[in-house]
Amino acid sequence: MPIELQPTLQNDWVLMRPLKEEDFEELYKVASDPLIWEQHPSKTRYQRDVFENYFKGAMESGGAFAVYNSKTGEMIGSTRMYDYDEKDSSVLIGYTFIARHCWGSNYNRSMKKLMLEHAFQFVNKVIFHVGENNIRSRKAMEKLGGVLMGSEPRAYYGEAVNMNVVYEITKERWKEVGHLVVV
Repeated sequence: MPIELQPTLQNDWVLMRPLKEEDFEELYKVASDPLIWEQHPSKTRYQRDVFENYFKGAMESGGAFAVYNSKTGEMIGSTRMYDYDEKDSSVLIGYTFIARHCWGSNYNRSMKKLMLEHAFQFVNKVIFHVGENNIRSRKAMEKLGGVLMGSEPRAYYGEAVNMNVVYEITKERWKEVGHLVVV
């Protein structure tokens, strides 16, 4: 059975629902902080025209989410589930960003936990591409139990090709470490 790439997911920390065209302005308010992108391969994504391209790609992906704080209803970021491969029994998760005031808390882990639990109902592995120099995201992947698989070049919707590191979490690995994700 094919995976539903955009379900509505919720826990005590986040509410994730399918991203809509009318979310642009609210999401851009979050994304317009240059420090969010300082370690990202696309460092200028805080600029409106660059973010418009990112948002267009999000809408075209069919798997982008608007992410909200479950308690306050404040939009705090976005993430995607994409490139489902039925033969490989895999899906990718990425393009994640959250507001700086949410860093260092359980928001990112809560998003990923919801997405992984959903994905593992349909696939046996989840793959993550992380910018090679994005130390924050690499550390977050390791805390989730991601296994570093190597690196590869990747282009971001018309942006320059950058090197990414590739992490993988298998369904078996998730059974071992999944309970550690949200405290």
